[in-house]
Amino acid sequence: MTETRKVGSLDVSVAGLGCNNFGMRIEEDESRAVVAAALDTGINHFDTADMYGGGKSEEFLGRALGSRRDEAVITTKFGGSVPEGVKGGSAEWVAQACDASLRRLGTDRIDLYLLHMPDSETPIGETLAAMGKLVAEGKVREIGCSNFTSAMLDEADAAAKDLGVPAFVNVQNEYSLVNRTVEAEVVPACERLGVSLVPFFPLASGVLTGKYTQGEPPPEGTRLAAWGKRASAMMSDERMTTVGKLTQYAQDHGHTVHELALSWLAGNPAVASVIAGATSPEQVRSNAAATVAWVLTPAERAEVDALAPADA
Repeated sequence: MTETRKVGSLDVSVAGLGCNNFGMRIEEDESRAVVAAALDTGINHFDTADMYGGGKSEEFLGRALGSRRDEAVITTKFGGSVPEGVKGGSAEWVAQACDASLRRLGTDRIDLYLLHMPDSETPIGETLAAMGKLVAEGKVREIGCSNFTSAMLDEADAAAKDLGVPAFVNVQNEYSLVNRTVEAEVVPACERLGVSLVPFFPLASGVLTGKYTQGEPPPEGTRLAAWGKRASAMMSDERMTTVGKLTQYAQDHGHTVHELALSWLAGNPAVASVIAGATSPEQVRSNAAATVAWVLTPAERAEVDALAPADA
């Protein structure tokens, strides 16, 4: 078993599996193979959402886990995509969304349930109370949020205390060597509130894998090739210049930029689990190995920080 860290009462593997490819980039048989490889590698943390693949991601994950469900910690999310006129954080939608996710996952509980996007139209207290009811009913074990600012985390923590309901134990925000904006305010808030951080896009949608080259279009079959114009921001000249520096640094130390990117995140004590996506068993094993491949010294972390500064 790989190293585990705490998310509330949950023990999650530091190397996790992002399941957003399921039902979008890969079909059910391939998804099943990816899940099996993850479990056999020691990964127990599987991250999905009701909107991934139009619900197929949850369905594929649930069926792939099958009799091994108890080996897994499932994170899923609600409120990222809702019917017209519905408020994603409303008490009514929280209950409906949870029951629908439980059905798709084929399970009796969600280990970590996240509000996928902030809902400015619904008081956070209403959302927390509704999520707390799910915990009391045994449908959910722990709760969290995604794409929250530090101010939103503080507001949610205060509301939970005022209402006497469970508080968020986890926040999932974008974080990688080429997007370090969470370090300014969100990471300090996590440390202050006792909230764990799970980074999404830890490889910057593949930019930190070495498969993309500055000045050249994304290779066919890659995620960014499918994104078209949206990929240009991910592969800006400034970003790819930074990736080039990081790649050279990793090579000079006997590693790949892929190993540097995942190990660097895993080396941050605020980070609970690094949920890299995968489309094949080989990729799962590679990501799991890369996450623990390099325990950077404080001096090395300082050198990397200089190459990819947080304020860039």
